[in-house]
Amino acid sequence: MKKVSLAVLLSLSAVASAAYAQSDQGVTMSTDPAKIADVESRAQALQSRQESQKMTEQTPSSHKSMHHKKSHSKPAAPSQ
Repeated sequence: MKKVSLAVLLSLSAVASAAYAQSDQGVTMSTDPAKIADVESRAQALQSRQESQKMTEQTPSSHKSMHHKKSHSKPAAPSQ
């Protein structure tokens, strides 16, 4: 019984500490024009990077399509 209660106590402690650590994170509002401009420029850079990655994934690579299978033909039997 002591082991179970100790495990429950440790689990609750871990959950409580995780909840406390996340309490200061979240969405905040700012009226500072410099911060707003910085966030907008980062968002635009991220969006353009994601779009360029989509474009490179959509274009098939010509190198990949050039693979050929080797034919494993048996050598001709020597004539006697």
